[in-house]
Amino acid sequence: MSLDQLIKNCKKQDAKAQEQLYKLYGSKLFSICLKYSNNYASAEDTLQDAFITIFDKIEQYKSKGSFEGWIKRITINTALQKYRKQKVFEIIGEEQIEEVEVEVDEDNVSLDYLLEIIQQLPDRYRLVFNLYVLDGYSHKEIAGMLDISTGTSKSNLARARKILKEKIETNQELHVQSIEG
Repeated sequence: MSLDQLIKNCKKQDAKAQEQLYKLYGSKLFSICLKYSNNYASAEDTLQDAFITIFDKIEQYKSKGSFEGWIKRITINTALQKYRKQKVFEIIGEEQIEEVEVEVDEDNVSLDYLLEIIQQLPDRYRLVFNLYVLDGYSHKEIAGMLDISTGTSKSNLARARKILKEKIETNQELHVQSIEG
């Protein structure tokens, strides 16, 4: 069955089509949920909430633009909704922002480790880091999505990078010590 037909059937609330759509996109959307959640169970809840929203709003999809992009935006927005209400962001003036560059020695730092330490970031830092670095949103877009200032977005990104840099450097030092020891 083509994607267009699958979407048409989902618009008719066909349970088999919905299940097929879930199977088709569930793992991709779950990886997005993991990026924005601080644990696996929270990511699972977010995925379920995202699919409920997708199926509720699928009538609004008019086959203009990428369907995958449309459902990814819904998934990201679903993940961000819980944080908007929690006021997890600390308001910072732009003059307090220190840019931090993170260099990764790919031989000594695995992708799994990187994902693990990103998930360990405090919510406010993880959300901005993922939106900016991994999903390519601008600080202005992030500010609008999270109801914060662009300065707060920049500050949270800088702090996320600083924490990640410290953890990566510590991990690399431990790796070198284990090789030398």
